[in-house]
Amino acid sequence: MLLNSYQETFIEAGCDEAGRGCLIGPVYAAAVILPKDFVLEGLTDSKKVSEKQRNHLRLIIEKEALAWAVASVDNEEIDKINILNASILAMHKAIEQLKVMPQFLAIDGNRFKPYRSLPHQCVIKGDSKYLNIAAASILAKTHRDAFVDKIALEYPEYAWQQNKGYATAKHRLASIEYGLTPYHRKTFAIKA
Repeated sequence: MLLNSYQETFIEAGCDEAGRGCLIGPVYAAAVILPKDFVLEGLTDSKKVSEKQRNHLRLIIEKEALAWAVASVDNEEIDKINILNASILAMHKAIEQLKVMPQFLAIDGNRFKPYRSLPHQCVIKGDSKYLNIAAASILAKTHRDAFVDKIALEYPEYAWQQNKGYATAKHRLASIEYGLTPYHRKTFAIKA
């Protein structure tokens, strides 16, 4: 069972990103502050639930969270500053947009640069341990997938609606055959 938050003393935002390992598009991040007694059946790491479940969970999270925000950093910026820095920047942008300012940040993963003077804790597999990080995981993933589904209509030969921009064999072969689109991350190696 997932815990509500990493600590109970301060207003805490859970943060996670989506799209870090993709060949195309922005990396998205979300920050979520949940009510202390928040319960949502099925809420866990976005990679462990179906697309239909994620979209259902997203609606409830966006309605019931005390505050939530989603932000992105595009592929051109990713190429300039690298994917780790872009992921952290997207998290910072999401935190900045929250309508309630958190006093503590719970971050999925093992790397983060402090946001202002807020204390934070990195948690490996945090989206499988804490509801607020899992909620951020769901929002980041669903918002990114919606963006990818939209741009997939421009470039159907890359099968982005199925692979969401990840390096599947079909995506890599299409990238070699048709070349890179304006959405591709140029610093990511694409091999057959």
